[in-house]
Amino acid sequence: MATFNYTAVDKSGRYARGQMDAVNEVDLEIRLARMGLDLITFRVAAKTAHMLSGQRVSNRDLVMFCFQLEQLSSSGVPLLESLNDLRESTTNPYFQKVIGGLVADVEGGKMLSQALADYPDVFNEVFVNLVGAGEQTGQLPTVFNNLSDTLKWQDELFAQTKRLLMYPLILLVVVSAAVVILMVYLVPEMVKFLKSLGQELPWNTKLLIAISNAFVNYWWLILLIIVLLVVGFFTVLNSSTKARYQFDYLKLKIPLTGEILHKIIMARFARYFALMYQTGIPVLDAIKTTEKIVGNHVIADSLSRIHAQINAGDSMSESFHNAGLFSPLVVRMIKIGENTGALDKSLMNVSYFYDRDVNDMMQKMLKLLEPALTIILGLVLLFIMASVLLPVYDSFSVMKL
Repeated sequence: MATFNYTAVDKSGRYARGQMDAVNEVDLEIRLARMGLDLITFRVAAKTAHMLSGQRVSNRDLVMFCFQLEQLSSSGVPLLESLNDLRESTTNPYFQKVIGGLVADVEGGKMLSQALADYPDVFNEVFVNLVGAGEQTGQLPTVFNNLSDTLKWQDELFAQTKRLLMYPLILLVVVSAAVVILMVYLVPEMVKFLKSLGQELPWNTKLLIAISNAFVNYWWLILLIIVLLVVGFFTVLNSSTKARYQFDYLKLKIPLTGEILHKIIMARFARYFALMYQTGIPVLDAIKTTEKIVGNHVIADSLSRIHAQINAGDSMSESFHNAGLFSPLVVRMIKIGENTGALDKSLMNVSYFYDRDVNDMMQKMLKLLEPALTIILGLVLLFIMASVLLPVYDSFSVMKL
């Protein structure tokens, strides 16, 4: 399917320009006719146009998409008119093109969920299933409202994680740059001076000189090794399921960050599971769908075992307990929800429980990380300065004697 830039005119004579995917010119004309437009001119869009516009839809774009559809559908505005309004209001060229495709598909007789499924890079399986359930139950505005809240929560969590990592990364980059400059420019000059003194150098100074020589003479080899290691690492991860599983397991076992990552995944799982259950999607289908969005093979494998246990007749609380991923408090809340029939509320409480824990742990880790990183990097700089200055000091002491 190609992408066309088109110029068309509506029934009132107003010009309309845009982009649309179509098989050929005839298909493009049919799609535009369904939208009430008559094709005037068209041309195949250059491939570089997509690269420049960026084939990416951010969480904020999706939040606005859900929020506006919820508002418009609650007000009784027809779906096609709502989608056309959204296409005109969005500032993301790629998302504008996607919404144009949705308009054409819905105009052609597809359900909105079926149209969304044609763009898996924008709308994940949970999103599509929730919209499909909303269409069947007549709760589409509620679904869009819940999706909007969930996407905002996810965006805030990402922003918080970004803030947590920003200071350590900046500090690491600055000190690393300082170390490289010292190794490449300062240490070689100091080595010349130390050699001119003709005295025996301590082991730490010899080590520093060796490292400095490696930076100066073999910098290209160091960069090549780093690039090869990174490329090889990601190649193995992408080609081996076992390696990916082991890496995901290792990520969950790293002190502090592993626990935070585990709770973030659990909070996301509980929130989406609650939304699907609330919308009327069966428990087994909801668990199967969430396996694909947790982003961790270890947890996805555990959810697969939970699915098998429930399917075999075990209770939800017992199955989640046997998985070993959830705390006793969370398992108890699932059991309460199972017994009372308010599983969606219990799962939202689970999400709140993990979300609160994540916020507390991230704040504590930030308070510990800043001084710890400062001390570690300070010790590195202290080693460099001591290795350079101590031999000089010893030389001056000998000269005075």
